[in-house]
Amino acid sequence: MIRSHVLVCGGTGCTSSGSVAIREKLAEELKVMGLDEEVKIVQTGCFGLCALGPIMIIYPEGTFYSRVTTDDIHEIVEEHLLKGRIVERLVYNDKADSEEAEEGHSSLNDTAFYKKQQRIALRNCGVINPESIDEYIARDGYFALAKALKEMTPDDVINTVLASGLRGRGGAGFPTGRKWQLAKDLVQDGGQKYVACNADEGDPGAFMDRSVLEGDPHAVLEAMAIAGYAIGASQGFIYVRAEYPIAIHRLEIAIKQAREYGLLGKDIFGTGFDFDIELRFGAGAFVCGEETALMTSIEGKRGEPKPRPPFPAVKGLFDRPTVLNNVETYANICQIILNGPEWFASIGTEKSKGTKVFALGGKIVNTGLVEVPMGTTLREVVEEIGGGIPNGKKFKAAQTGGPSGGCIPASLIDTPIDYDSLLSIGSMMGSGGLIVMDESTCMVDIARFFLDFTVDESCGKCTPCRIGTKRLLELLDKIIAGNGEMEDIDKLEELCYHIKSTALCGLGQTAPNPVLSTLRYFRDEYVAHVRDKKCPAGVCKNLMHFEIIEDKCKGCTACARVCPVGAITGSVKNPHVIDVNKCIKCGACIEKCKFGAIIKK
Repeated sequence: MIRSHVLVCGGTGCTSSGSVAIREKLAEELKVMGLDEEVKIVQTGCFGLCALGPIMIIYPEGTFYSRVTTDDIHEIVEEHLLKGRIVERLVYNDKADSEEAEEGHSSLNDTAFYKKQQRIALRNCGVINPESIDEYIARDGYFALAKALKEMTPDDVINTVLASGLRGRGGAGFPTGRKWQLAKDLVQDGGQKYVACNADEGDPGAFMDRSVLEGDPHAVLEAMAIAGYAIGASQGFIYVRAEYPIAIHRLEIAIKQAREYGLLGKDIFGTGFDFDIELRFGAGAFVCGEETALMTSIEGKRGEPKPRPPFPAVKGLFDRPTVLNNVETYANICQIILNGPEWFASIGTEKSKGTKVFALGGKIVNTGLVEVPMGTTLREVVEEIGGGIPNGKKFKAAQTGGPSGGCIPASLIDTPIDYDSLLSIGSMMGSGGLIVMDESTCMVDIARFFLDFTVDESCGKCTPCRIGTKRLLELLDKIIAGNGEMEDIDKLEELCYHIKSTALCGLGQTAPNPVLSTLRYFRDEYVAHVRDKKCPAGVCKNLMHFEIIEDKCKGCTACARVCPVGAITGSVKNPHVIDVNKCIKCGACIEKCKFGAIIKK
């Protein structure tokens, strides 16, 4: 008889930190102590709090162990699983350094990271074994498909999605129900219609869709089948990055299991409805996140966008009507069918219903996966859920929407996170990457980072994107190198608007956004780079130098010993000096100095 379940994270983050070895060691220890028949090990998807991985949760107590290593396993098995005593040193306590410090949290939901979250798309991630269809069914899996096929007409399904207010979570925020309605209303001439899933997650720092596929693949399969029923399609495709081996492995298992249970394939639930799904692998091209480029790639051609109209709902895959949504959008569908559109519409704001999943990263304490109701402020995400900025530094900006989005300054930290609010301040929701920056970040360098990515990922089909973004990057390189002129700032801005209005697809049209948003809120940093030849954040090497503060230097010689080019001189117990002509600005001296005597200027 099983008396305890040990859930071990099997997402990419924890896997890279050694969770596979932890599961293996756990199985060994349980067998040695004769507990292998009483304790069940469950491999799950991502719990969300990636900064603390590998994570282990033991039920029925719900004890949350963080940063577990193989060396900890013997103690956990002997103390907790055998003797019933919690290993307090491994229990995560997010108040450990505060006046409210307690003995330690025993439950994941007690932490500040989870209190303000509402998990709909992520409801099963970290809860079930993603490789077990039985565990998915035990959590009401495939009940929504049964309800749709047996109790609802295709129009009922579409009207339910429309009434919920669900908008596409891939970036543009187009109403999901309207897209389905367009494809459904086309007169069927006996030809095929298609349902496609965009799992080509290319934004730097984004891992929302990957985590859903790794933690709850059946939710996407079930939702795609519902979409197929709604529009009259019998074939689906999931376009997933080949760089996601764990997600692909679990999708393949899930598809096989669903076919074996009769939940994919012919005559599903004896209703006469046929629907099946195939995987198609992407090679990592960012442009293939654009719907027409993605479909072209599925067809086996070079992934390049096509002019619209016609839109894919009219003429998509193989020139047939096609519905394309991303992973997170599909992950909401089953819960909407089961709980009703009113339930979903009650969450979020007037024009942005439901929740949004974010990959929270950058200069933040709690990096990981976050799902919050639309309308939650940036401050709540950064300071409460994210735990604030580490090392006592100040929040400077947050980038949402990846290379297509914009930077939100500290002055707008109370902005609600929803589609319209973000657009009004020059950013966008995007697929859900949220990169936090502190005062040590150079905003000109950030704009250059995202633009460099876009230039590299441009398919080259249209001149504004192929040439225009390259010219933008050259201007930024010139400014960062210290060779900028004041008119270059105006040239940057003008060129941005030309590219936005003339590029063929969303990649080119939104590529200037990081430049425009940093110009809008951090123009003074551009001016400092050009006029004063200084980088206020001390990041751009050509615009800074290192200096030793004489009063602070103790003459320990640590900096001189670590300098790779011999740029630091001085005798023991006497202040040292940096030769700026020799210094390569590597920063090794600053890291080594224990007295804070070396500064960047």
